[in-house]
Amino acid sequence: MTARTLAVTSGKGGVGKTFVTANLAAALAARGHRVLVLDADLGLANLDVVLNLHPKLTLHDVFTEKCTLEQAILPAPGGFSVLLAGSGMVEYSRLTPDVREKLLAIIEQVKPRFDWVLIDTGAGISDVVLYAVSLAADVLVVATPEPTSLTDAYATIKVLATTQQRKSVGLVLNQANRPGEGKVVCGQLQAVLARFAPAQGAFRLDLWGEIPNDQAVRQAVLKRQLLLELNPGSNAALGLKHLAQTIVGV
Repeated sequence: MTARTLAVTSGKGGVGKTFVTANLAAALAARGHRVLVLDADLGLANLDVVLNLHPKLTLHDVFTEKCTLEQAILPAPGGFSVLLAGSGMVEYSRLTPDVREKLLAIIEQVKPRFDWVLIDTGAGISDVVLYAVSLAADVLVVATPEPTSLTDAYATIKVLATTQQRKSVGLVLNQANRPGEGKVVCGQLQAVLARFAPAQGAFRLDLWGEIPNDQAVRQAVLKRQLLLELNPGSNAALGLKHLAQTIVGV
C-alpha cells in the first residue's frame, strides 16, 4: 500500500492555496487517514507560518544531508505530519537535476508511510511548480472568483493538460460569494478549455468543492490556527470537510 498523492496548486498567489492544503489535511486526518503535507513551494514557503510552527529542521536540511528525512517530518496541529521547506530554499527555486532527483526520492520514501501525501506547490507555471505537480497522481487547482485568479487558473490548467497529458484536474473555488458559484465557474473554465484546446477533448475539469467567503477564515489566518480547530462549525470549515469527503471518493 502506498499513499495517494495530491498536488495542490494555483495559477496565482494569494488565493488561499496553503490555507486550503493545511485544513484539507486536518479534515482528512479527522477521517482517520495518515496524512503528510510536503511544502514544495521552495522559493516562498509559508506553511510554517500558517501552522505557527518554528521548525529546527526542514527540507533544506534534508537536501543538504544535515539531517535524515525522518528527523525533518514533524507533527502538526490537526493530527497530520508536515515536511516544511523553511526559509533556506531560495537556491532550490530553480529546477536543476539535483532538485528533480531529491524531490522525487523524498516522495518515493514517504509514500509507503502515509495514506495521503499532499504536495503544496508554489503558484504559477514555473519549472519547479510543474515538476512538483508531475510527482502527484491527482491535482487540485485552487482559485477565487476574481477575474485575474480565473485567468491564471485557466492558464495553469491548460499547461497541465497539454504538457502532462492529464485527463482530469480537480477545482476548488475559494472565497465563493454565493452557493453554486463554483459550479458556474467550473463550467465557464471547461467551456474555454474546450474552445482553445480542442486537442485535449478528453480532458475534464471536475469541481471538487467550494469554500464560502467567511470572516472566520480571516480570524484563523491572523491567529495562525487551523480553521477546522478554531471554528469547525463555520461555513468555510464545512466546505473544507465536504472537499475532503469528495476527494476521498474520487
